[in-house]
Amino acid sequence: MRQRYQVKQPQRSRSYESDDEERGACEWCEYALVITLATILLIGVSALTVFWVIYYRDSYGWAETDPERQFNLHPTLMVAGFITFSGFSLLLYRICRCFRRIYVKLLHAIFHALAFPCIVIGFLAVLDFHNKKGINNFYSLHSWIGFVAMGLFGIQYAVGFFSFLLLLMCSKGTASFRASLVPIHAAFGILTFVLGVCACLTGLTEKALFTLGSETYSTLPTEGIVINAIGMSIVAVAILVLYTVRGTGGYRIRKVAQHPS
Repeated sequence: MRQRYQVKQPQRSRSYESDDEERGACEWCEYALVITLATILLIGVSALTVFWVIYYRDSYGWAETDPERQFNLHPTLMVAGFITFSGFSLLLYRICRCFRRIYVKLLHAIFHALAFPCIVIGFLAVLDFHNKKGINNFYSLHSWIGFVAMGLFGIQYAVGFFSFLLLLMCSKGTASFRASLVPIHAAFGILTFVLGVCACLTGLTEKALFTLGSETYSTLPTEGIVINAIGMSIVAVAILVLYTVRGTGGYRIRKVAQHPS
């Protein structure tokens, strides 16, 4: 009998170089433009928030005698955690084109690890501020959206760290499980980012109305312009990040799902 020999297929590279070869010149220009704009805005929105707090809100502090300055930590750290660090964490799979996937996963985890203390400290700052001022906690839509976003962020980080990093110690045995989890993890990651954006936008609006008052805010003072600029920057960041993750080569998640290692 004639023996049949199986021809071994070349092992697939675990970097993203094979996908890069599929891009044309126009796609590369689109990719470079969107990534550049998203990076500038991700850094700029945190810088603009710091400027707003220092210039208009009397900087930062953590003291019994000056709770208002303690509150200022809340918007700054929440924007840094939910928008800047989380946004970069999402974009890493599009920016780090020539890295091996394990390195991208580590960077993804590191950026979320940087976001985690920002979110926790920002939450504790506003919780302590409310207690000092005698304000009820979780009384507004902003607070509930933020609470849900924080819960999803914590669950996402725990599940992702266990499933996509720790389970790599048994890579072959857990490959199918990790492959099935990729689209779920990606979908909830995007949902968490969107909820973080909603929390920041509703929080900025709430702070502007409470601090400036509806009549003063409607006249659009300079502080109102800065607050609106922060809000519009967050909206632009959300659009660019989501478009980059899902729009420019949206086949990424499907391919990673097929080769999760």
